[in-house]
Amino acid sequence: MFPEAFTFSIAKPVNDAVDWLVINYGDSFEAVSNALLTVLVALEHGLEALPWWLLIILLSGIGYAASRNWKLPVGIACLMLGLGSLGLWDQGLQTLALMLIATFLSVLIGIPIGILMARSDKLRMVLLPFLDIMQTMPSFVYLIPALMLFGLGKVPAIFATIIYAVPPLIRLTDLGIRLVDEEVMEATRAFGANPRQQLFGVQLPLALPNILAGVNQTTMMALSMVVIASMIGARGLGEQVLMGIQRLDVGKGLEAGIGIVLLAVLFDRVTQAYGRRSQRGGH
Repeated sequence: MFPEAFTFSIAKPVNDAVDWLVINYGDSFEAVSNALLTVLVALEHGLEALPWWLLIILLSGIGYAASRNWKLPVGIACLMLGLGSLGLWDQGLQTLALMLIATFLSVLIGIPIGILMARSDKLRMVLLPFLDIMQTMPSFVYLIPALMLFGLGKVPAIFATIIYAVPPLIRLTDLGIRLVDEEVMEATRAFGANPRQQLFGVQLPLALPNILAGVNQTTMMALSMVVIASMIGARGLGEQVLMGIQRLDVGKGLEAGIGIVLLAVLFDRVTQAYGRRSQRGGH
């Protein structure tokens, strides 16, 4: 048995810190939660208001814009028809809205942090351990502070999803910028480009395939959180899986699992298609 004299606990200071945040900034967290929930609900209602056939056409159009090939739009149409045929259309749209918001916020957070990491070795050295923790920490752990700060519902699910899903985007943005050929950067500096012009004119365009690979990984990891997020009130396909577990209903759980796979394939194919086009120079 390990000697008690050498043991310690971080539970109390962590709990005290969370309590301090709730007491002193509870109103601010509530305001952020209400604003985010308003956007999410509006997106859900907007998707649900579209006729099913029109939404399939729109998603297929996005697929064609990504690939410039007829195969991807046809595949997307088949995936969405499969989702609807399983009776999971409404739940799928709820999950789709949650993933779109979580992915959008992850991009807003991840790309700027990745850029800063690529420009500062000291910042990179500080952030890498935190990224390791975010990726290896059991996702259930994220739900506890999210619940305390934002309460039950979709908003804590979004924040827990972002924490779990954003590290790959940060890492791949940093990697993509660092992989830009130093001779190319020397040439841009020789032509008098300032740091902003170097970033937006050279580094980000050349790093775009890596960045889009990061977006792809982020969406996949976000989708893997939908079942866990359902445990704190996020509805959608994850809720159907959870109900299947609670009722020992293998069929219901399998149906919802297939629905999640269909959405995962949709996100994966679209983001990969954009990544391949960026590598070919947008053609």
